[in-house]
Amino acid sequence: MASTMFSLASVTPSASISLQDNLKPKLKLGTSSQRAFPRKDFMKAKSNGRTTMAVAVNVSRFEGITMAPPDPILGVSEAFKADTNELKLNLGVGAYRTEDLQPYVLNVVKKAENLILERGENKEYLPIEGLAAFNKVTAELLFGKDNPVLQQQRVATIQGLSGTGSLRIAAALIERYFPGSKILISSPTWGNHKNIFNDARVPWSEYRYYDPKTVGLDFAGMIEDIKAAPEGSFILLHGCAHNPTGIDPTPEQWEKIADVIQEKNHIPFFDVAYQGFASGSLDEDASSVRMFAARGMELLVAQSYSKNLGLYGERIGAINVLCSSADAATRVKSQLKRLARPMYSNPPIHGAKIVANVVGTPELFSEWKEEMEMMAGRIKSVRQKLYDSLSAKDKSGKDWSFILKQIGMFSFTGLNKAQSENMADKWHVYMTKDGRISLAGLSAAKCEYLADAIIDSYYNVS
Repeated sequence: MASTMFSLASVTPSASISLQDNLKPKLKLGTSSQRAFPRKDFMKAKSNGRTTMAVAVNVSRFEGITMAPPDPILGVSEAFKADTNELKLNLGVGAYRTEDLQPYVLNVVKKAENLILERGENKEYLPIEGLAAFNKVTAELLFGKDNPVLQQQRVATIQGLSGTGSLRIAAALIERYFPGSKILISSPTWGNHKNIFNDARVPWSEYRYYDPKTVGLDFAGMIEDIKAAPEGSFILLHGCAHNPTGIDPTPEQWEKIADVIQEKNHIPFFDVAYQGFASGSLDEDASSVRMFAARGMELLVAQSYSKNLGLYGERIGAINVLCSSADAATRVKSQLKRLARPMYSNPPIHGAKIVANVVGTPELFSEWKEEMEMMAGRIKSVRQKLYDSLSAKDKSGKDWSFILKQIGMFSFTGLNKAQSENMADKWHVYMTKDGRISLAGLSAAKCEYLADAIIDSYYNVS
């Protein structure tokens, strides 16, 4: 431990106090409540007939670590909690809420948990790749139970720590076995994507996606940028319900995207965080992935069950790698496990058993689909009501129909940073600074209030 020694000769009380005051700003003490010179830091010594006192001041080895900026999404919730206004709305974090704006635990999840208790199942470690029953049903859910790629055993699947952890494992695979390869991500994209690839040391660039003029998809720009990427790049695609815009390609556009990716020998990498939660249909929301797979393309898919099963805190997801052969899939899976081992050793068991019970039990599976349709339906209804409220209140004739064209739990409002800050400062409506709102946190009763806030911010703040 580094230390600094100060020698204080015997002086008058007043001079001693003055000297201590002068030294205080220079001393780095553990807490603000410590005295300037803690008793344990004093050492007495004789020097030329005078008594001196030496002070050892500890200097932290972590002095060079700076304060990290707050997370742009989670920081919104912190600001919301600190607000005492009764009108406040948290439209930042993408977590489903009831019409009363309360967290919702799916009934089917409760039943699946009861099954675990009734069976008296233990809490032993899972294998590195996770729960076998989970891996089986999650791949079937994604690709379709009868998909030839599963029958041919061409998919390597391991359980991951929700979507984020699954993406991170895949990023490590890219960094280790495709050194120097670039990944293209949409502009804009989910805020954590860049963090994940930065930390994995995978170089990235952006492809155009959002067109602010139309508040829609810049399809021409997207295609042009994917074509211009170095051959063999990884292309990160949102399987459905693009975050943050809620803007998805049409089926015809997906086909053209696949054409360009195949022409350039790129590798598609899907992030599927909302299967079944976007449209209410598990099959429809997986159609983009299945279309690419049907073309014989090798690809990666990260999955999450945070949204569609409401298992936010269980951190349950998976990374799937579709290979051209069963032999390649076996080798890829072995390396996915090797990467996971030093990161977290093995994944948690509880959420995996919930998913395995829900998807693997016909009665629970049917009930889950009904609950997903209910949740997706509530979001669609508030999306419609917000559009109706904006259209009725805005007398300028502005077309707000882009809100209805978007899908999933988010809506990209088109508000800029200053306008988004006005939403919070004046209206107590908390959202990300890029103009994204989570409709999952909106109730029908609050739609008119939100419309007033959006109109005021859009027209009165530049």
